[in-house]
Order: sequence, then C-alpha cells, then structure tokens
Amino acid sequence: MIESRILLVDDEEDVRHSSAQALGLAGFRVETFAAAEHALEFISFSFSGVVISDIRMPGMDGMTLLQRIREIDAEVPVILVTGHGDVQLAVRAMREGAYDFVEKPFATQMLAGTIRRALDWRALVLENRRLKAVAGKRDDIEQRLPGRSQVMVDLRYRIRAIGAADADTLIIGDTGVGKEVLARTLHDLSARANSPFIAINCAALPENLIESELFGHEPGAFPGAIRPRYGKFEHGRGGTILLDEIGSMPFDLQAKFLRVLQERVITRLGSNEVVPLDVRFIATSKVDLEKEVAAGRFRADLLYRLNVATLRVPSLAQRRTDIPLLFLQLVRESAARYGRDEVEVSQAMLAEIAERDWPGNVRELRNAAERLVLGLDASPHDAAREDNGRLADKVAAYEKGLIASAIAAHGGALKPVYESLGISRKTLYEKMQKFGLDKKLVAADFPADGDL
Repeated sequence: MIESRILLVDDEEDVRHSSAQALGLAGFRVETFAAAEHALEFISFSFSGVVISDIRMPGMDGMTLLQRIREIDAEVPVILVTGHGDVQLAVRAMREGAYDFVEKPFATQMLAGTIRRALDWRALVLENRRLKAVAGKRDDIEQRLPGRSQVMVDLRYRIRAIGAADADTLIIGDTGVGKEVLARTLHDLSARANSPFIAINCAALPENLIESELFGHEPGAFPGAIRPRYGKFEHGRGGTILLDEIGSMPFDLQAKFLRVLQERVITRLGSNEVVPLDVRFIATSKVDLEKEVAAGRFRADLLYRLNVATLRVPSLAQRRTDIPLLFLQLVRESAARYGRDEVEVSQAMLAEIAERDWPGNVRELRNAAERLVLGLDASPHDAAREDNGRLADKVAAYEKGLIASAIAAHGGALKPVYESLGISRKTLYEKMQKFGLDKKLVAADFPADGDL
C-alpha cells in the first residue's frame, strides 16, 4: 500500500466522497478538503505526496491553488480536474506547472496510474535533495541564515537542495533581508566554491560604462580605451556572478544579457571574437519583476530565463518569532568584531525589540546590535529597570506579538504555527482566546507572502 499523502480538493461533497473511496480501494491514503485554503496548510518543502484539485471552485479555485503551492515548492505534483473539457485551460494549467490534467468523469484506474507516477517523481525529487544536501560543502547555512520559524526552515532546506546544482537562481526579498548572504551561501555550497564570486550592483553601474564593465573592451573601442580590459563577466569565469537588483538593469542592455544567459558567450566591445563563459548567474530583486514586465520596464523572456530556481527571502515582519534569536546572534558577532565583552541582553529588551517594526530588516537589526555593543544606545540594564514595573505587560504583549506574526506569516494556517512555536495545538488555541486573536483577522491585518 502506498502510504504517501494524497490531498483531494473538491467543493462537491459527493464527488469528494466517491473519489476518496475509489482511491482508497486502489491503495492510497486520501485526505479530502472542501476548500483549497485548508489543503494549503499541509504543503511544505518536505511534503511527500500529491495534490488533486478541481479547477472550478468558489473562493480559491484550482489554478490559484496551483500558484500558491508552487510559491511554497514548485516541485509538488498537482493534478487538476475539470468537467468542462476546456482545452485552453488544460494548456494553461500545464504551462503554469501542473503535473497533469484530467477531465470528469475519469476512470479510477487512469487517475491511480497518474498518481503513482507523480508519487514516484516526488520521491525522486526529495531523494535528490537529500543526497545533494549530504554532499554539500561547508554547510553552515543555519549560522548564516538563523531562525526557527517554518519559513526559514523551509528556506534552508531549499538552499541545501539547489546549492550544489548549477542552475541560475533568482532571489527575491525586501531591502536588508540578506539576499547577498543567501547568494554567497549558494556559491559556497556549489562546485564553484573555490572560484570567483563576483557581485555586481546593477543600480550603481555608470550607464555610459556599463557594457565595458560587464563585457570588457579592446583598445580603441571608445575614447580613452588605451589597453584591453576583462569585464566582470569574463573575470568571473568558473565561478558565480551575482547581479544585485537586476530590475535596475537598463532595458536595452537586458537583450544583450539575455544572449549571455542563453548562449554562455560574450563579445568584448571593439572585438568580433566570441569568448566562452562558464559561470553560474544569481540575480536578486527587491521589486516584483512580473509587475516590471507588465509595466514594460523588464523583458519577459529574460525573467523566464532567469527564473530557473526562485528563492523568496522572508522579511522580519514575516518571521517575527526569529527576531530575539537573531538579535542575540548579531550582538555576539558585533562584540567579537569590535573586540568588546559580550553584552547581556535582558528579556525586557528582547520583548521590546520583537515588538518593534524593522523596515530595514536584518540590516537595520544588525545596526541596532552594533550600536548596543558600542554603547551608543541605552544600556539593556537601564531598559530593564525602566520597564520593571510593567514587565508582565511587556511579556504578555511580546507573546501576543509573536503569535500574531506567526499566524500572519503562515497565512492563518494554525498547524505550522504551533509546530514552529513548539507548543501544543490546545495551548495555541488557549493563548489565542486569551489575547483575542482571530486567525482570519490576523492574516488580513498582517498580510505575508508565505512563499520561498
């Protein structure tokens, strides 16, 4: 009997019941859901099963569910079902990443065969990830990207899975979340670790020299070009090239860069000689590149070519439970860097830090840790004495904030919340009732991407 989990989503109760019964007789362990939102609670980067969903449903439909699942893990097999025989919809579903597409009414044997193939494929994906993680070098990912929230656990899992691969990667995240740290981690886990890591800030390159900086030039290519010069692409041969904030790359240069991505060759300015290029490209962006494509500022073909593997780095607002742990680590690192004694950080100060908004994310939090170590902020002991009379209120507010942010980070799904917080389901419900937290209202008030 196949023990992997099959999630069956259909808003029609009779269809759910009959399909689950038939698949159960075929040897599958099936869990049914009337709404797609509930099925999403069980999807993670380590999910070992298959999702079967009707396309046309009220609320979140099957196409939207497919998109949300792919944001969590693009390699979870999703089988979409429709009774409308819509060929265009079938083509669109397959183009957007569906594993397969079946029409109602369907034969149970046919669907069972599709599920078995999908399970075998998913098992192979997970095994490959495990083997790559075991074979990875200098795996200090948790030290570089600390955090116990589920979004960070899943992110580190994905990094271990694709780090040893040579696939071009797109890293998306707000300012200060640590996109370059993640890029360097991918480089260090790869076979290119001993070769150059070249970081290029696309927003800071001088527009009149940008092609020369990237592609290099020959003598006489332009006024002032006296001697030949390697460009950054050629300098990084054998290693990794980070294109930081690629959304800032001039539009006319994007076409030339697309050729580099596709053909892995460059031509220096003033030369007709083609130079082979053996590099891995990693690009970062703080803006939604799909919106940039819609606005005509970014090439759609370049986005699709870059988007071989995508990693989404959560903001601190999406993983507020990690802030105290992260701050303590940054304080220790700052003390070592400046040769200072370790600073004791009180629980009251940690509570205050966790409640505060950090629009600059890890970068801003690191600055706060350095100011504390250098004595430029109030002593943590002073802060503790000031808050001594209302410590219970501060602790309660801190606890409420942690739970609220965790619920928001998981989009209202409670199972990953109590698992990431290390408490029981009953304890979470009791605390939500105590603090007056409603999972729907929290998720609405504090929206989060939820994708890595």
